Amino acid sequence: MARKTREEALATREQLLDAAERVFRSRGVGHTSLAEVADEAGVTRGAIYWHFRSKAELFKAMVERVEMPMDAALEALTDAAQQDPLGRARDLAVRALLHLAASERTRAVFDVVFLRCEYTAELLPVQEQHLRDREQCIGQCAAAFRLAVKKGQLPADTDVELAARGLYAFIGGLMRDACEAPGDYDLGASAPSLVDLFFEGLKRTAPRKVTRRALPKTGSGPRRRNSEQPARATAAKRNQSKRKRPA
Repeated sequence: MARKTREEALATREQLLDAAERVFRSRGVGHTSLAEVADEAGVTRGAIYWHFRSKAELFKAMVERVEMPMDAALEALTDAAQQDPLGRARDLAVRALLHLAASERTRAVFDVVFLRCEYTAELLPVQEQHLRDREQCIGQCAAAFRLAVKKGQLPADTDVELAARGLYAFIGGLMRDACEAPGDYDLGASAPSLVDLFFEGLKRTAPRKVTRRALPKTGSGPRRRNSEQPARATAAKRNQSKRKRPA
């Protein structure tokens, strides 16, 4: 009997996560209550509060149930033993897009996370986790480009962090576009050529580190007194001229 109860509880939890995907995607996370998710799942409101104490906890469980496309690709990105870091990064970027194109559930969750989530106070933990994941992803991409510099695939003065942010924005933009307008083009078929567009441009015109010029000092003291000297001399001559004029 206890085993059957656990199985039923797991089934109810899956029903709630499925319902959360649908409702969050159609209404937005911030405009959806836990009670509305329970109604969508066809379970009691007590059931959802038994499984999830808050909307943030429900949201986190929904995301963890799928492997997000960038997560699926980043694990092998920073292997220091690889001989072709740029080629590896290119292949993994293609894999991330193909993963998104092939999985309806992944697209649904990606759509919710990046396009339907209003970060209210209630969802502050979700926002903080999203920002941590973002910086981790950019950091791993930068590490891969740093390896590419060591292998001579990119110039020594390449700004690897800027290149990493460019890659993150490029791939993320393609993913968002695929979720917003899925019928405009075939992401799966186009992924290799789209990714090559970025990497060929990176190899030809990699962003370079900029040496910042030192700004002129604007301190007080002697500099200020020197600037005042001409004015004082002019005033002294003017007063002397006035004294020499005839009455």
